[in-house]
Amino acid sequence: MKKILFVSLIATLLFSCGGHKSENSIELGKSYGPMKVDTSNAMDVKEMLEAFEGKKGEQVFTFIAPIDEVCSKAGCWINVDKGNGETFMVRFKDHFTIPPKTKIGTQAYLHGRAYMDTISVDLLRHFAEDAGKSKEEIEKITKPEFELSFEADGITLIK
Repeated sequence: MKKILFVSLIATLLFSCGGHKSENSIELGKSYGPMKVDTSNAMDVKEMLEAFEGKKGEQVFTFIAPIDEVCSKAGCWINVDKGNGETFMVRFKDHFTIPPKTKIGTQAYLHGRAYMDTISVDLLRHFAEDAGKSKEEIEKITKPEFELSFEADGITLIK
């Protein structure tokens, strides 16, 4: 009887542990953030950038784009390819995260607000540190930058 209980307990533990995914596993099709992204009206990243160009204030968009870089420490920001070799940063509202091991080139639907913002030297250095840049590269950052910023309240990884 004890052997049957012991074998049952071991089997239960093995099966229950086998089905869990680690925090860093990437599940394509999964949405992250406080808002579920409605992909039905999504535009590509170039269309979004054209629609935003010359606008004042903030604009809300849903778009699709490839991920070019992921915060290696926590997955709390990404860089998105503009479609011309340049990138812009997407920060996540309320500091939600995606898996830091998300592969470069993964396509994602994003929803949130685009706006122009001045990024301080301290914040630029912080982002460089998160990206794993060397101390020398970080120390070369000496001027703030005025650039496109995007705060996503939802992201869905698709491929």
